[in-house]
Amino acid sequence: MKTTAPFFLFWQLNILVDTGSSNFAVAGVPDPDVTSYFNTALSSTYKSQGIDVTVKYSQGSWTGVLGTDVITIPKGIYGSYTINIATILESENFFLPGVKWHGILGLAYNTLAKPSSSVETFFDSLVRQAKIPNIFSLQMCGAGLPVSGSGTNGGSLVLGGIEPSLYKGDIWYTPIKEEWYYQVEILKLEVGGQNLELDCREYNADKAIVDSGTTLLRLPQKVFTAVVQAIARTSLIQEFSSGFWTGSQLACWDKTERPWSLFPKLSIYLRDENSSRSFRISVLPQLYIQPILGIGENLQCYRFGISSSTNALVIGATVMEGFYVIFDRAQRRVGFAVSPCAEVDGSPVSEIEGPFTTADVASNCVSSVSFHEPVLWIASYALMSLCGIILLILIILLLIPPRCQHRYTDNDMVNDESSLVRHRWK
Repeated sequence: MKTTAPFFLFWQLNILVDTGSSNFAVAGVPDPDVTSYFNTALSSTYKSQGIDVTVKYSQGSWTGVLGTDVITIPKGIYGSYTINIATILESENFFLPGVKWHGILGLAYNTLAKPSSSVETFFDSLVRQAKIPNIFSLQMCGAGLPVSGSGTNGGSLVLGGIEPSLYKGDIWYTPIKEEWYYQVEILKLEVGGQNLELDCREYNADKAIVDSGTTLLRLPQKVFTAVVQAIARTSLIQEFSSGFWTGSQLACWDKTERPWSLFPKLSIYLRDENSSRSFRISVLPQLYIQPILGIGENLQCYRFGISSSTNALVIGATVMEGFYVIFDRAQRRVGFAVSPCAEVDGSPVSEIEGPFTTADVASNCVSSVSFHEPVLWIASYALMSLCGIILLILIILLLIPPRCQHRYTDNDMVNDESSLVRHRWK
């Protein structure tokens, strides 16, 4: 199935396509910030499950009720299918002024589904009922990009396959490290062709994911600081406001100027399916120095399309707009190819190159447990201490002479009705 991305047309509602969550949810009551909502009373096939569900995102949250409904897809996948859908009854910082969407289509794994992983996701329902291949692909075009040339605003979501017209050149695949988010392995970053020289585990602290629902490229704090320093060092602007890098200020130039020539290219290296090789996806400044606001007739203002993160490296729309991205769940891999809509003034603003050797990086850059979080350190020490105390007690009990041990009477025996073991089986 092919439809517009990042919006998915459904009941005449625009739905945000999100590979970083797993629930399908739409506005179920009127809201000041949405123009339409799904009135379940008007659907003869809707059935409420009466289950409350709350989903929290890095920014915003909503609460609603889980139900099911029957859908038909008019193009590509024919037939009627029953899917889970949550109607949003309350939200906070989710529907915002000026947004053009009325809900969200989560395409990540059922592990992230709320209220539990037993809730079958929209895409899993289609794979099971429509018998389509377990793969989808996404082309995001120009939400923050002044698209020209052969490019067009919008994009495509293809359910069940790959559309050759949506990419140029080869597709490069990187393995999915864990099936919850689309977690991948980042090996290194370069700014203007210069390696940041960080331990590769810093890029994956505590995960690196591909998430179409995140607007910016988000980097762990240490990586973000290194990237900002490298961009500032290699750019042609010697003095730049710190507020621009943190997102609190815009930078403005005359509309006749093209500020992108002042900034370097940014490259992300991903591990190839052949673990001894890597490939790099690169975005030119046209993707991360983003036009936001025009002032008068002469000024155009831009924002920095990269931000810091406390818990992940997130390849969001800032990067994804340069590529056709394939989520091949059947073979547990994510593919990248250059998107033909990623052009400015007729010139491409994204690149893919490879293969490169991985001899200069660790064999595994993804830690099974992140020790960057102090809470995990505390928890680890607490568990180690508890185990030590239990072990000490057992040793003491084993060393106590038999004559000092208590001899049980019939009244002391734990009967089967009160046994903890019995209740653990229930």
